Amino acid sequence: MPSASALVEPRRRAVAPAWHTAIVLIALLSSSLAGALSGSLPFVGTFGRAWGYVLVITFEWVLVGFISWGANRQKVSLRDLIGGNWARPVAVLRDLAIAVGFLVICGGGVLNGLGYLLKVAPNRAIRGMFPHGPTEIILYLMMALTAGFCEEVIFRGYLQRQFVALTQAVAGGIVLQGIAFGLSHGYQGWKFMLLIDVYGTLFGVLAQWCRSLRPGMITHSLQDGIGGLLASHFLR
Repeated sequence: MPSASALVEPRRRAVAPAWHTAIVLIALLSSSLAGALSGSLPFVGTFGRAWGYVLVITFEWVLVGFISWGANRQKVSLRDLIGGNWARPVAVLRDLAIAVGFLVICGGGVLNGLGYLLKVAPNRAIRGMFPHGPTEIILYLMMALTAGFCEEVIFRGYLQRQFVALTQAVAGGIVLQGIAFGLSHGYQGWKFMLLIDVYGTLFGVLAQWCRSLRPGMITHSLQDGIGGLLASHFLR
């Protein structure tokens, strides 16, 4: 007879021990609190935009490395957390189409509508995070690509699985990781954190529906990269 743990749906099993998740959450919330207190994107207020981008990139990759190490101890690879595959060109085109559709409907429609209702406006930290000049633009786009990959792994690949295991409910995992995603953006102020909370929850639904982080990674990178550059242009 199989053991009780073997009867649990794989996606409802924890991929790392509780102490490991606690360290990830402490790192995220500490960075968010530092950003909220400094009134800037973490590291940017202290080191300037260019070095701030580099340090944000480093922080997120170190966190993904720590998550990969913890998951590997449970025989779960980074590939398992990401899910999906691009073995054929049609799979890439499918995920790209899903990503663009999600960006237009949820990013452009739902999020902008909620932002209008809440009367949100970019604060000093948001205005100050955008790049100036070629070097900063390159580093900013590298940071956007890093966020697209790393933050999807952290929140939708890792924390969502951990919270599903904790609550034994898919909806619980999706909502809790969305809350954690919003709380990790303290420098943007509470209204934007609420928007990011909703957006993160929608990303969680997308990941659950696709059984893959790939469409979300594309959307996230486009949102942060191209969206950030456009916002920078119009804010100026």
